[in-house]
Amino acid sequence: MRATLTIDNDKLDLLMKETKSKSKASAVKIAIDEYLMRKKIEKIKSMKGKLEFSMTADEIRHRER
Repeated sequence: MRATLTIDNDKLDLLMKETKSKSKASAVKIAIDEYLMRKKIEKIKSMKGKLEFSMTADEIRHRER
């Protein structure tokens, strides 16, 4: 999908440097992917202690599929 964005040149240059990207598009894609991954991790961490399992970690790891 194509989108037109206005991004500060200094920030975009820094983003390209930090992500070691050769193009602006790939730098933005990496930044978006990283942001979304961090949000998923936060969501999973927020569920700590709120879920109940009837099996132990070893049982889950070693059960036959």
